[in-house]
Amino acid sequence: MIWEGRESLQGCRYGADTGAQARFRGEMKVMDLGLKDKLIVVTGGGAGIGAGISRACLAEGARVAVVGRRSENVLAFMEEMQSAEARCDLVEAHLEDLDRCQAAIAEIEDRFGDIYGLVNNAGVNDGAGLERGSVARFVESLHKNLIHYYALAHYALPSLKRTQGAIVNISSKVALTGQGNTSGYAASKGAQLALTREWAAELLPYNIRVNAVLPAEVMTPLYRRWLDTLGDPAAELKRITDKIPLGHRMTLASEIAAATVFLLSPTQSAHTTGQHLIVDGGYVHLDRALT
Repeated sequence: MIWEGRESLQGCRYGADTGAQARFRGEMKVMDLGLKDKLIVVTGGGAGIGAGISRACLAEGARVAVVGRRSENVLAFMEEMQSAEARCDLVEAHLEDLDRCQAAIAEIEDRFGDIYGLVNNAGVNDGAGLERGSVARFVESLHKNLIHYYALAHYALPSLKRTQGAIVNISSKVALTGQGNTSGYAASKGAQLALTREWAAELLPYNIRVNAVLPAEVMTPLYRRWLDTLGDPAAELKRITDKIPLGHRMTLASEIAAATVFLLSPTQSAHTTGQHLIVDGGYVHLDRALT
């Protein structure tokens, strides 16, 4: 909700129901994110964080085009969407195939019209490190995690200019902290933050806003599969959550999604661009002594 009161509430304490308080309550409005009927493209939008973002966009009345590969999780998500008669469609694409990136954008525009929002989300922490990696694996990681961010933004740009839309890049705390043994992923995530500010600057004349959201520890199917490769997944999960200052818990995909739809909003974040929003329970920036 947003508050539009203009009178000071100083002195309106101790439960006194003054005229100023009453007027202030009367000006409280439900937040309208202004996304109704707008077309949002979400890469990797059928699983994990991407599915949370798709759900949040749909809840705001948007139409969603999920771009990515078929998988068990994606098919289950799309079946759920079909049963709910949600305005959500899957456009299949292997995002490392740059020709297919171009074709996917063209298909979306042909089927649904101009794109208002692009959420670059798809990627994988693939462990392409320095000592135990190779140049070939590093380049492959860039294609999995970075190059398609640029390709989709480039091909969607004519639509975004017509709609004066928005781009949200889903990055990672790894861009700021490093992690070890994941050079390709870290380089990609750092570049996404640089591109966020570069595109925000370049696209100012078109009123296209560009922002980034940085998750840290979010329980996704990929994250769960990684935990399950460990000898004691429950103990490892506790070790991780004990380090998260706020609530000692993982961030929810829905919390990443809420930040994303806010940044897409033409009504509530119309003057927000070039920002890196960290949603992580204080994991990156709060003093470790707090935990």
